[in-house]
Amino acid sequence: MRTRTKWYAAMVGLATAATFALSGGTASAHGYTDQPLSRQKMCAADGGIVSGCGAIQWEPQSVEGPKGFPALGPSDGQICSAGHTEFGVLDQPKTPSGADWPTTKVTGGQSYTFRWQFTAAHATTDFRYYVTKPGWNQDHALTRADLDTTPFLTVPYNGKQPPYTFSHTGTLPTGLSGHHLILGVWTIADTANAFYSCADVTF
Repeated sequence: MRTRTKWYAAMVGLATAATFALSGGTASAHGYTDQPLSRQKMCAADGGIVSGCGAIQWEPQSVEGPKGFPALGPSDGQICSAGHTEFGVLDQPKTPSGADWPTTKVTGGQSYTFRWQFTAAHATTDFRYYVTKPGWNQDHALTRADLDTTPFLTVPYNGKQPPYTFSHTGTLPTGLSGHHLILGVWTIADTANAFYSCADVTF
């Protein structure tokens, strides 16, 4: 009887997982930047450097929202979490401990290699990178008004699937100093979504 109960529970679990996979639609593609180090990667359980982040520590790859940024996409104040309330820590100007988010040091006008880690590949339209304006308000959740909404780097990918670790190089913008946010957007070619990755940097 106990064996039959265990078997039944296992079958229910498999059925539930299958239903989730079918209903998720875009759940087969996930990714985040680790160069510069994104907030979700900082929170990730496998070697994360920021604690108390909640659900995102287990799903750094799952910050997925509508594509079409900046005209479309996540609402202002929810850009870094892509509108997922369970990942809302990513939108906060401070870490859960109240400290500033750690930053990656970069130099304006110089070449920089951006790197994404994917847990599943997907047909890709492009990768776009935006940066906050001089004098942006660091004390609230990121809005479009904080960003230069013209990407400083666009990397077309023409519907191809990237490798699981994918890097490309571009020139960082000039005229910036101090703490800024770089928003990376990975746009999926064959779904209505994109993945969002906010990284704190110091110019």
